[in-house]
Amino acid sequence: MTAATASTPARCVVGVDVGTGSARAGVFDLAGRMLATAKRDITLFHAPGAMVEQSSTEIWAAVCASVRQALAEGGVSPDQVAGIGFDATCSLVVLGPGGQPLPVGPSEDPARNIIVWMDHRAVAQADRINATGHDVLRYVGGRISPEMETPKLLWLLEHRPAVFAQAWQFMDLTDFLTWRASGDLARSTCTVTCKWTYLAHEQRWDAGYFRTVGLGVLADEGFARIGQRVVAPGTALGQGLTPQAAAELGLHAGTAVATGVIDAHAGGIGTVGVDGDPFSALAYVFGTSSCTMTSTREPVFVPGVWGPYFSAMVPGTWLNEGGQSVAGAAIDHLLAMHPLAPEARQQAQAAGQSLPVLLATLAAHKAGDLSNAVHLAQGLHVVPEFLGNRAPLADPHARAVIAGLGMEQDMDSLVALYIAGICGVAYGLRQIIEAQAAAGAPVARIMISGGAGRLDLVRQLLADASGIPVLAAQADEPVLLGAAMLGGVAAGAFGDVGAAMAAMSRVGQTFHPQGGALAGVHQARFAAFGQLQGLARQLQRAPG
Repeated sequence: MTAATASTPARCVVGVDVGTGSARAGVFDLAGRMLATAKRDITLFHAPGAMVEQSSTEIWAAVCASVRQALAEGGVSPDQVAGIGFDATCSLVVLGPGGQPLPVGPSEDPARNIIVWMDHRAVAQADRINATGHDVLRYVGGRISPEMETPKLLWLLEHRPAVFAQAWQFMDLTDFLTWRASGDLARSTCTVTCKWTYLAHEQRWDAGYFRTVGLGVLADEGFARIGQRVVAPGTALGQGLTPQAAAELGLHAGTAVATGVIDAHAGGIGTVGVDGDPFSALAYVFGTSSCTMTSTREPVFVPGVWGPYFSAMVPGTWLNEGGQSVAGAAIDHLLAMHPLAPEARQQAQAAGQSLPVLLATLAAHKAGDLSNAVHLAQGLHVVPEFLGNRAPLADPHARAVIAGLGMEQDMDSLVALYIAGICGVAYGLRQIIEAQAAAGAPVARIMISGGAGRLDLVRQLLADASGIPVLAAQADEPVLLGAAMLGGVAAGAFGDVGAAMAAMSRVGQTFHPQGGALAGVHQARFAAFGQLQGLARQLQRAPG
């Protein structure tokens, strides 16, 4: 890629996305074309008790390396970069005096200072919070999840009181990144509204909620450690990049830094505005977990679906957020259980592919048609709730079910298991869509993004299983694009997030549901999915 001349530099924006397993950076022009991207893996630390931790120091280093590499590969100079935007998983970062990391678990390793979104150590705390029935819970679908931050903060207070007391700041990972870049402690409306119980429609924290659930100390402090200044995504922070951050990122000091969003919401920003009507689209980010986001003009309360949140994604609108606690990770875990998985994974690696890509290719070849691939899983059903049900049942105790599994150990049986798993994810998505429609938030199309949703086979099965068209954005990296849009807004290249969405995103492919007899197949499988799910919940509650 040839860089623009120094005399007439083309303006660019940088998007940074920190997912569960990697940090990525992308450089985009103001028409939404990606010029280059780069990635660095990041470490997940697992511990007993469903604990999953990360290091903010490692993540920031990975971010900086990714940005520098993306700039180099795109031939983009710092002079061309107008702004930078960030998104990240909704993980809890704990910082001590001076911003030093504090240990959040029994390892006592201060480098492990992040409780990752998928960490379920706080299930008991979430159950106790839900038992209060506090009015704030209306805005998280009626039940708070252990993936959210107040249950995790309560766990820290009860199990790591010295760390809780020593902490200078508790931050969502996105807000940590923007603070590290700009020195500004402002929190994003997106992060604190969706995961911390901030009431954006009233522009306040509810002190009574914190006192009721046992976190009154945060209210007594005036919420100084979780955010006293909350601003909209895309707001310019501080004086832009600090000199230290600029040197680390390979950019100029003063480059605009945007208030960020949660990673799934960046995918929504990067996709739902393709035709100027975000209200008829459901943003579906299919990655390690999945996230669904639906925008409405007025608040809609959907039991078991998070929200409604005000201005958490599209400014001035309400957002309902659902999803599945594991989606891509569920498929990986499911496949790993098959005896042929190690051999098949080696075969895929030899071909330069991932195992899901290999299996999708084999399935499409055998079925002769993407939609017909569902027949390969005849009699085999999967409810892939290995880590609970995020929505619409809001049940962290739910567990997976596999029915119809035989003793076959060949490639055909591995392909069948893969197809059954994808269908299970699709039927979970359909449950969310139907629950939202029943509550008054119907959608007409699904805008897909995320690494696990890249394959045409997956997109077609999602369309067939849900009965709703699935649209893929033209951008290869819509999550990165959403983050970059925020950088453009902070830099003044666009008047607001809506304008950036309209200018930088467009539809690439559309996958229409097949209908006809095939719709009947999916209807029958969807009914079986619900029966198995209900039976699993019944058995989960049974003694013994």
